[in-house]
Amino acid sequence: MILPVTQYGDPVLRKKGARIESVTSEIHQLIADMFDTMREARGVGLAAQQVGQTLQLTVIDVRGVKERPSQLWISGQPADADSFMPLVLINPVVTPVGDRISGPEGCLSFPEMYADIERAGEVEVTALNERGEPFSFRAGGLLARAVQHEVDHLNGILFIDRMDAETFRGLKTELEALQAATRAAKAGR
Repeated sequence: MILPVTQYGDPVLRKKGARIESVTSEIHQLIADMFDTMREARGVGLAAQQVGQTLQLTVIDVRGVKERPSQLWISGQPADADSFMPLVLINPVVTPVGDRISGPEGCLSFPEMYADIERAGEVEVTALNERGEPFSFRAGGLLARAVQHEVDHLNGILFIDRMDAETFRGLKTELEALQAATRAAKAGR
């Protein structure tokens, strides 16, 4: 089922997600709905907060993005990132490694807004999968960027919080308009 994507201005985007203690049928349904929603919106990642849920859950799928390649290592060995997709991260822990790199980002909760954001070029990730099993990997490229962006959402951090001051000032009018529209829509419900 396609869920409404939470827009900037909704307080749920600033809430830290609760840990998931067991993977229930409700969590399985939420994961399926999040993938449907992400694909419909043509995104590469979606966090639970972006569909109004305050949980430590995100879904990612970077397949098909050839102009921004991803790298993946499992147990220290290079692996095919596409064959690792789609990816479910429950209760993820991310450790940045390597140099910080500036790169373009957008966000489904900020329609048509984009900015260069500085993030770690690679990350070490541990999480539970959709079966509640622990796993770990190292990611680079777009996959590393997507993981960091989505895990930020799980902690109430938005990509605008990572922008430099000049970029933020350039988007201020658009951000204020989106925030006001979101609040007005919530008040009208």
